[in-house]
Amino acid sequence: MNSTDAKPPLLPINVAIFVVLPLAALVLVPAWGVYHGYDAFQWLWALAFLYLNGMSITGGYHRLWAHKAYEASPALRWFYAFWGAGALQNSILIWASDHRRHHRHVDDNEQDPYSAGRGLWFSHMGWMLRDYKSNEADFSNARDLQRDPIVMWQDKHYVALTTFMNLGLPILLGLWHGDIIGTVLLVGLLRLVVNHHVTFFINSLAHYWGTRPYTESNSARDNGFLAFLTYGEGYHNYHHIFQTDYRNGIRWYQWDPTKWFISLCEKLGLASNLVRVPDFKIQRAILDTQFERARRELDDSPAAEGLRATLEREYQLFTESINQWKELQSQRYEQKRNALEDALSEKRQQLQEKWDNAALRTRFRELEFSLKMQRKRVALLMEQVQLQAAQAA
Repeated sequence: MNSTDAKPPLLPINVAIFVVLPLAALVLVPAWGVYHGYDAFQWLWALAFLYLNGMSITGGYHRLWAHKAYEASPALRWFYAFWGAGALQNSILIWASDHRRHHRHVDDNEQDPYSAGRGLWFSHMGWMLRDYKSNEADFSNARDLQRDPIVMWQDKHYVALTTFMNLGLPILLGLWHGDIIGTVLLVGLLRLVVNHHVTFFINSLAHYWGTRPYTESNSARDNGFLAFLTYGEGYHNYHHIFQTDYRNGIRWYQWDPTKWFISLCEKLGLASNLVRVPDFKIQRAILDTQFERARRELDDSPAAEGLRATLEREYQLFTESINQWKELQSQRYEQKRNALEDALSEKRQQLQEKWDNAALRTRFRELEFSLKMQRKRVALLMEQVQLQAAQAA
């Protein structure tokens, strides 16, 4: 029997958290609502806790610690450590290490802890319910995190922290409000269950439902609806090819509150060195994917043979643009190196450097624009291929 088909023993604590608690919420939350009712205070606090937990996972556990997409001040990191513990998704160290393995071995059923190749249920939560070999702790990919005192403090005190954040705080809030049971049920239990499953959607649905504009080399998808539910994490196809970008939704109109929060923190001096993938690389990834699809369409459509030469000419132009971009990057590097070596005539050097940088930026923008125009031409070419295929049929 293949190791991926074996049924390891269940993990009782995980079964209690991910199966028993949702069943309890399903019964107890509506029962108390009918018997006693809830008020706006409790619903608003449940929503506040939901977002504080969710943003600490997406902005902290994920983009800060797992991917090093930016740097954060100690105050922000402590904020993430406490509210992330409240999400009850394990410590930063374990979560980030598992996630790095997921990215390195995505869709590998033997090494990806929550591989989508093992099914929707498995990738959503089944992987946590049993003692699978792919879940074995291996922190060799997290040496940097093991040197982080906040990460290690949270890992050491995780049980106490998550108990206080999930039970202690709701009880204190209930005492203040005058309804402990109702507050614990909404702010503690229901909020926790909802937070779990919207996070799990990224491991499951975001690998099954959506589009793949940037790469088809893995199962990750972009899905705007999932992005709305998951604080911006639904643009998963982009994330899997550009994982160090602090953004998931790269367009201004794409719902990504985590990106906006990180940007706000930068303005407040709480975050710095935000990683932003150059637009040229993004356009290149989109065109790479378009060319792959176009070639498949042409292979499957003999009637479109006359369009093959057009496609190859476009690909030649694409290759030339890539080479020009690499040359410009080399020039930029050379300018920086020369500026460091030449300490004489500082003012003249500064003026020359500004002039050269302006010229380079102009050429970079021209290349980015040329790729955008080429994307439109390739899209039109694909429409012609599909039209000819339809006529031939």
